Amino acid sequence: MPKHMNVFTRKNKFYFLSFLKHDFKASITVFFVALPLCLGVSLASGTPVHTGLLAGIIGGIIISVISKSQLSVSGPAAGLTAICADAITQLGTIEIFFLAVSVAGLLQMLLGIFRLGGFTHFIPSSVIKGMLTAIGVILISKQIPLLIGYDKPDFWQEELFNILTFRHGFENISGLYEHVSPGAIVVATFSLIVLIIWKLKIASKIAFLPTSFVTVLAGALLALSFQFFLPSLALKPSQYVLIPENVFAQMSFPSVGVLFSNSKIWQYAVVICFVATLETLLSIEAIDKIDPRNRITPQNRELLAQGVGNFISGIVGGIPITSVIVRSSANAEAGAKTKLSSFFHGIWLLLTVLLAAPLVKYIPYCVLAVILIRTGYNLAKPNMIKAIYKQGREQFLPFIVTVFAILFTDLLIGVLIGITYAIYFLIKHTYRAGYTMQTRDEGHMKHFAIELALNVSFLNKKRFRILLEELPEYSIVEINGKNSVYIDNDILEIFHDFKAKAKSRHIQLTMTGIPDVETIGLH
Repeated sequence: MPKHMNVFTRKNKFYFLSFLKHDFKASITVFFVALPLCLGVSLASGTPVHTGLLAGIIGGIIISVISKSQLSVSGPAAGLTAICADAITQLGTIEIFFLAVSVAGLLQMLLGIFRLGGFTHFIPSSVIKGMLTAIGVILISKQIPLLIGYDKPDFWQEELFNILTFRHGFENISGLYEHVSPGAIVVATFSLIVLIIWKLKIASKIAFLPTSFVTVLAGALLALSFQFFLPSLALKPSQYVLIPENVFAQMSFPSVGVLFSNSKIWQYAVVICFVATLETLLSIEAIDKIDPRNRITPQNRELLAQGVGNFISGIVGGIPITSVIVRSSANAEAGAKTKLSSFFHGIWLLLTVLLAAPLVKYIPYCVLAVILIRTGYNLAKPNMIKAIYKQGREQFLPFIVTVFAILFTDLLIGVLIGITYAIYFLIKHTYRAGYTMQTRDEGHMKHFAIELALNVSFLNKKRFRILLEELPEYSIVEINGKNSVYIDNDILEIFHDFKAKAKSRHIQLTMTGIPDVETIGLH
């Protein structure tokens, strides 16, 4: 056989073994993380369960092929649930909503084609880390009702990123109590113990079995045994994952005819495009930070991939898709090396819908909640928070403001608040950092050596005016701008105005590296 036709070359064997060791395991982990989120987000969006599954399949298979991100995983977006629910109500039918999703995808494709995806490079690192931590806290908190057996869809009616409304806690505390299941608590506790023991003691010895898979299998078997041997602890059908028998039979194709007769389609398409784009770019920025290989995702290519995914999702009747940090962080934490992990997680979702729906119905929600809690903890590790605290106020305050802003509002508003606060810090420090000054005595005269900063902006005007006005008469003043890359014209005017006044105040002034500028006076 010719060498070029031999698929079992040493190089191919290496990649195949690497896939089995890393990406295959990670894809199963991401599958178990993505499955409950696909179901939950579709419920929160006010759409049938199969719409979230379709979006998850498209996000895994189609977007990962087009995208150049090696660790990002795409799927239904929890941050868009409130927008989706409102859009369906305002547009009248779910078919028209799907059309808006497709249009949003086309708009994202245009953003990618015209290379407008780089604006997240201006988002501070502390804000991105705050977003990760807040999502981790939210993810953990949202699993508590599932851990104790709460099985009602109204748990998902609020935005996933709004934990402090307590709508599902204090307002319905009696209803929550009625739906608590001792069996779910036992299964969840057992699954958590299995996860911890396997991760700490066994995972390194049996590396080919993902911890999440073992956890799900153990929890499902215990729940199944309750049905046969301990009926008093048996879970109710609503406490298990529910998938329609034939998802693809329920796909609906929107009518393009209403596109030009209903302006609200375009309004919601723009909103979905903006929020989905922001969430995607923030997630990409965040996942690149935790990539051990420090790979950078081309953002415009990612927008093109997301746009294609959303366009197809809307066409086949799926909800909006973004790059999702929960899935992506689970992917990285599980040891994924390439985008084959994301691709195969989409394959597993597809095979589940086609072949394994009856088996998936044996998986309790409370077991999947245990896996999500572990992912949430990894996003909000106390050691990471301590490390940011040690970096000083400049990093920690924007970080903590972003965390609380997201918890009290939602992802989009919280990140914008975090960015605004970080900009405030930037302006504050720019105001303070316009120069350094050294003072020494030369006989009976004071010598002031003023060294300008690398960049001197108009924000420093007030400081320079106060400084120069307070310089004493009969002094020596040296202003050095040789090391400055940029000096704002307003600052130059202040220096040259001071030059005209210095002689009358008997100040010996020397200016080095200060360009000439024409000052404007009243005549």
